[in-house]
Amino acid sequence: MFGAEKGTADRLDGSKLHIGIVQARFNESITNSLAAACRAELLKLGVQEQHIRLVLVPGALEVPLALQAMAERDEFDALIALGCIIRGETYHFELVANESGAGVTRVGLDYQIPIANAILTTENLEQAIARQSDKGVDAARVAVEMAKLLGELT
Repeated sequence: MFGAEKGTADRLDGSKLHIGIVQARFNESITNSLAAACRAELLKLGVQEQHIRLVLVPGALEVPLALQAMAERDEFDALIALGCIIRGETYHFELVANESGAGVTRVGLDYQIPIANAILTTENLEQAIARQSDKGVDAARVAVEMAKLLGELT
């Protein structure tokens, strides 16, 4: 290693960051819990309330477009994608999961902005419920850590 690694506290200090969140409304009981856990963790990490912007979209397929619009504004240090896709009886699950995931990744790469992807893809509602809080917290932590890392690298 060429330099001293920063401690976890430094990597997770969000006090100077601006974070954008895009939340899909489909499966809203799950995505509301994701958003609440995410927001609480961002605040715990020092992100100021007025520096968190939440926008709502109908579903997971609309998340990438909203992320792109936020990235184009050049106001955010990181973005967070929140959604929930639960497998049904048709191929639609794979389509939505694959396309939303690819779209989120493409926006991050195209705009060189970290995006924490917390669009859950589960087999059933029980799996979604079991993951909703932890994944919201994880998304907040990933967004802050990656924003700090990109700030150091650029």
